Amino acid sequence: MLIKNNLKIVIFSIIFAFFGYIFGKNTQNKASVFSEIRNKGKYQFINPLLECDSVSFSSNIALDSLKNKLSSLISSLESSHQLNLVSIYYRDLNNGPWLGINEKEDFSPASLIKVPLLITYYKAAESNPDLLKQTLIYTPKKNELVQDIIPSVTLIPDKPYTIEELIREMIVYSDNDAYELLLNNIDNQLLVNTYQDLGVDLSDAFVNPNGNIIPVKSYAAFFRVLFNASYLNNEMSEKALRLLSEVQYENALVKGINDPNIKIAHKFGERTFTDTGEKQLHDCGIVYFPQKPYLICVMTRGTDFTNLASAIAQISQTIYQDLSQKP
Repeated sequence: MLIKNNLKIVIFSIIFAFFGYIFGKNTQNKASVFSEIRNKGKYQFINPLLECDSVSFSSNIALDSLKNKLSSLISSLESSHQLNLVSIYYRDLNNGPWLGINEKEDFSPASLIKVPLLITYYKAAESNPDLLKQTLIYTPKKNELVQDIIPSVTLIPDKPYTIEELIREMIVYSDNDAYELLLNNIDNQLLVNTYQDLGVDLSDAFVNPNGNIIPVKSYAAFFRVLFNASYLNNEMSEKALRLLSEVQYENALVKGINDPNIKIAHKFGERTFTDTGEKQLHDCGIVYFPQKPYLICVMTRGTDFTNLASAIAQISQTIYQDLSQKP
């Protein structure tokens, strides 16, 4: 019986391979993507994914063209010493075509880690709505996380804050004290679950939490699940992205978009390695280009934050202008 079953498997494999070959010859220069059905509904920041189905489409020449433009820009930025290394992940959020440049290179996430903590709290609040109303008191202590981009609003010592208020301070103003207070008052396993549920590898973080531990493509998962409302429910996903659209930092991704009417839900992160002097600046988010929302994550390494911010702005502008020129 086992021999017969194995023989059947071999026969079906040959048939499948044959038809795959024939089908492949008839669909040269085509790629597999997902056709998506979404619930556009009443939401401003999310586009809930209801169903997807595999289809084929011709190779995206326009995306190849954009990649060439970005590669040319990066060469110019490197030769002028504005940055040492850059990783880019771009994704068309209508049906998902994407491109990456150095997208597997690891970086220190810095303040980008505040987004998964936001998601973790909102996930817990789905089953416990009163969680966000609970209060915590901020008691100042020495914070080892030095911020070069100083928050315009900071916590007041010995003042009680609701968790909802602390989340806002952490995201909108990127306040490290709010982050530490929230991090110290949640079950760490819940945060680990968020990473694991989204397929983000945390193994390097356990070995060297302050090192280069995450690539740009992996990090982009946090924004994808918010846009698709595929991890948090619709209300919490919308709430999270609305908060991220209020982030008080406009020198990188936002600066590359010359239309103030276009919403951008994003989070930046910055890190200085004191032993080497290397600086890292990242900006990741969703640009709500009319009818063509897209996800863009840029991570950089260099020696000067102003130069790195300018480089990210130029990358953002290149993508925005490319889309603006298309019908």
